[in-house]
Amino acid sequence: PTVAVDLDRMGQVLGNLTDNALRHTGAGGRVVLSAARSEQQTVCLAVSDTGEGIDPAHLPHIFERFYRADTARDRDHGGSGIGLAIVQAIVVAHGGHGTAHSAGRGTGA
Repeated sequence: PTVAVDLDRMGQVLGNLTDNALRHTGAGGRVVLSAARSEQQTVCLAVSDTGEGIDPAHLPHIFERFYRADTARDRDHGGSGIGLAIVQAIVVAHGGHGTAHSAGRGTGA
């Protein structure tokens, strides 16, 4: 369906999500981008991977500014900790919401 969005900002959303997925997926893994229409006639964009996965304890926090699930990572080794907060802000500004799912470490996200 046709969707009214700010193309630059939605490109930033997909870029941030794809960068994250690639950063946490090793060689031979997969990153998949998909889109589907929901029962409510909205569009759902998804980025999934076969990478490291996310501990369920971290899932409620990963869209918070400066939150890092891996405390060993810093700005030079894993990003600034604001990419997913930016994703959430842009998606909410478009009337949507962001969610994350993972069965845990080693299961992808």
